[in-house]
Amino acid sequence: MGLEQLISDCKKNDAKAQEQLYKLFSAKFFGVCLKYSANYAEAEDNLQDGFIIIFKKIDQFNFKGSFEGWAKRIMVNNALQKYRTGVRFLEIVNEEIPEEETLEIDDDNISLEFLMSIIQELPDRYRLVFNLYVLDGYSHKEISDMLEITTGTTKSNLARARAILKEKIDLHTGKKIVPSAK
Repeated sequence: MGLEQLISDCKKNDAKAQEQLYKLFSAKFFGVCLKYSANYAEAEDNLQDGFIIIFKKIDQFNFKGSFEGWAKRIMVNNALQKYRTGVRFLEIVNEEIPEEETLEIDDDNISLEFLMSIIQELPDRYRLVFNLYVLDGYSHKEISDMLEITTGTTKSNLARARAILKEKIDLHTGKKIVPSAK
C-alpha cells in the first residue's frame, strides 16, 4: 500500500492504517523528538502526543508538499509547545550579541555519538535554539516566533550553546578549538 493510500485510510480513522503509518515514521520522528526533549522518557511522550495530533489533524494534510515534512513540523511544534508552557526563556535585553561563529572540528576522535550526547546535555533553552538553528536550519526570526522570544535571545542562546559545546569538545580532545566567523 502506498503512502497516499495509507494517509487516505488514516483520514477515515482506519486503525490498521494508523498503526502502519506509526510504524513507518515512529523511528525517524523519535529522533526528532529526542532532539527537543530533555530525556528519553520525555521524547517517548512527545512522540505519542505528536502522533495523536497528527491523527487528529490528518484531514488538514492536502497532499501538497511532503507528508513527512508536514508531520515533522507537528512533532517539533508539539515539543516546543511543552517548553513554552513549562520552561521560561530568559529574555536578553540590550546585551551585545557575539558575532555568529561555527565550530570547525578537525579531529577524527570525536564521534557522532559524543557530539549528540553533549548537545543533549545542553540546558533546555540552549539545546532547543541550537537544534532548531544548526540541525534543522530555521532562521532566528522563525525560532523567535516558534519559542515566543526575541531574536536577540535566540542569538544569545545559540552563542552560549556553541560556547558550552566548544568547551566540552576542548576538554574531550585536549585541544583548543578556534572558532571561525561565519
